[in-house]
Amino acid sequence: MREVSGLDRATFDGEVRPEGRPLVIRGLAADWPAVVAAREGDASLIAYLKRFVTGRPATAVVGQPEIGGRFFYNDDLTALNFERGKSPLGPFLDRLLRDAAHPQPLAMAVQSEPIADLLPGFEVANRIDLVATSIVPRAWIGNRIRVGAHSDLMENIGIVVAGRRRFTVFAPDQVANLYPGPFELTPAGTPVSMADLADPDFERYPRFADALANAEVAELEPGDAIYIPYHWWHAVDSLKAVNLFVNYWWNDAGRQAASPYDAMMHALLAIKTLPQSQREVWRMLFDHYVFGANGDPAAHLPPHAQGMLGELDLKKKHELRSTLADIFSR
Repeated sequence: MREVSGLDRATFDGEVRPEGRPLVIRGLAADWPAVVAAREGDASLIAYLKRFVTGRPATAVVGQPEIGGRFFYNDDLTALNFERGKSPLGPFLDRLLRDAAHPQPLAMAVQSEPIADLLPGFEVANRIDLVATSIVPRAWIGNRIRVGAHSDLMENIGIVVAGRRRFTVFAPDQVANLYPGPFELTPAGTPVSMADLADPDFERYPRFADALANAEVAELEPGDAIYIPYHWWHAVDSLKAVNLFVNYWWNDAGRQAASPYDAMMHALLAIKTLPQSQREVWRMLFDHYVFGANGDPAAHLPPHAQGMLGELDLKKKHELRSTLADIFSR
């Protein structure tokens, strides 16, 4: 994966993001107090985190030693191979430190917790300038766990605070080679690749070899950061007994935009089962009206007559949502 050392906000917004490719930013958070504590050792990191711990419980996931740290499915895909629950953060951190020398510990993780709620004050003492201050930093704390390739409908900057992390990243066009799992049951909300990065079954998933040939890989040490563009697939291996990761998610589409994921669910219902000839018609219409393959589809209409084909201001978005709500209520 490409790397840089040091990056300012102007270069990030003006050059890195428009290029739309992943990037490692070495030493971005090297001077964070949490990173300094982590470099002194696991006990020092845990002591630092406990300065911010409140009584708020954290959502934690726990898997038995037999899963080898891989949060995934059971053998017949009827359930997940881990349990999710609540835990006070202090005892969780104590257990994490106590198990650090254990050869086969429980797989443990606190995932995607807003830091201002979980560790209030940490986000003030440890911050970056590459993203807007309104973007909520999130904490990921755990031991040696493996998360299969998945994608987020967000842009992402993540920082290794403690431990070491390996990222294996795939472009969105590799979706067919990644063999995504079910939509209805997922480890973390979006489909995950069924292929095991550590032990790929090429007989069952032959195209995964093509995905690996096009993958980008990087290992991050404390203070290093990674930028993952919108919808790039990424598998994450936490390589130490104690790991802390902080990430920032954002989507410039804003909260007013409807979810493309929901639109795809509706398309599966409305289009997937049509005859092939009809599906091809709808592929053409989507290209024309949604993706602008032939230019502005409403350019020939006066602005007052463009309706939903024109610029979608808040009023038009509300009208369109009302129309959709009426359709779904029938």
